[in-house]
Amino acid sequence: MGVLKPVLDFLFGKDPDIFDDKGNVVHKHPKKKWEAWSNRLKLDPKYNWRHHTGTQAGDQKAPPATHPNNKN
Repeated sequence: MGVLKPVLDFLFGKDPDIFDDKGNVVHKHPKKKWEAWSNRLKLDPKYNWRHHTGTQAGDQKAPPATHPNNKN
């Protein structure tokens, strides 16, 4: 099926390479990257949802959010 497969892939598209045999999504990152992501979520309070205190709206200490293109 050497010549036929590229033609069929061109006409009908390739099968996605992100699914395993059971149909689950599998992201193929190195183990080191997954561990760094997991540790960031566990150790850094900035990313830990358990430490989330809500929005900063109305907080007098927080500077007002401005967009760089806003000339005010």
